[in-house]
Amino acid sequence: MKVVRTAADLRAALRGELGSIGLVPTMGAYHAGHRSLFRAARDENDVVVASLFVNPAQFGPGEDLDRYPRDEARDVADANAAGVDVLFVPDREEMYPPGFDTWVEPGALGSVLEGAVRPGHFRGVATVCLKLFHLVRPTRAYFGRKDAQQVAVIGQLLHDLDLAADLELRILPTVRDPDGLALSSRNAFLSVDERARALALPHALQAGEAAYRVGDDPIAPARAILEAEPGLSVDYVAVADFDGPTLAAAIRVGSTRLIDNVRLAGEDSPSGRMS
Repeated sequence: MKVVRTAADLRAALRGELGSIGLVPTMGAYHAGHRSLFRAARDENDVVVASLFVNPAQFGPGEDLDRYPRDEARDVADANAAGVDVLFVPDREEMYPPGFDTWVEPGALGSVLEGAVRPGHFRGVATVCLKLFHLVRPTRAYFGRKDAQQVAVIGQLLHDLDLAADLELRILPTVRDPDGLALSSRNAFLSVDERARALALPHALQAGEAAYRVGDDPIAPARAILEAEPGLSVDYVAVADFDGPTLAAAIRVGSTRLIDNVRLAGEDSPSGRMS
């Protein structure tokens, strides 16, 4: 596996490549969810490129940019073992050089839920992803459905900027621990007690999904479970149309913020298996 740190070296590593390219954008701290993306990209493409970049543009004031999990040596080993061919590990100045002042501004889709709680978040996501698409020129790009709103924003970006004809957006199921908690790099911040409390999130989504299946409001039972859990605060519980009706929620457990969702069309489930 080649590890490259500049856009010039990335282009050189891919120069002359005539086969299909799969891109997996990441912020590192790899877990089984990331590895599922790597495997899919490996199975479906001639060349696999992953990026490892903790994108400061998608963090707001007071968020966890400085303490976001970082272990480059471990991530490099994981990516290599998963069959990644090129790992792009730029620094901040490489992606946002002095004077950088051009941004991709998502519209209404990027202003609700996560966009409302984290203003500017999706501007940072959309901008860095568009830069990666331009640098790599992938055939397919791979994202996990745990970040369903992010996936929807990227899908709209591809559509609105006329990229969808040449770039396939591949959305893979959320990967969960056996108890139902969605895998996240931020799970490492949770104490044993906090992690037990965080299980209210998949339980709430499961209750909302069950209510929806019998024609009831999915939000009320989900919110009731979350609000009954001590030491947990709720940012939002809502139904949004991402790729079909989706029950999405965000919570804070101690200093850790977690998001999760379930597609109400019946294909996802937070019941302790891969959705």
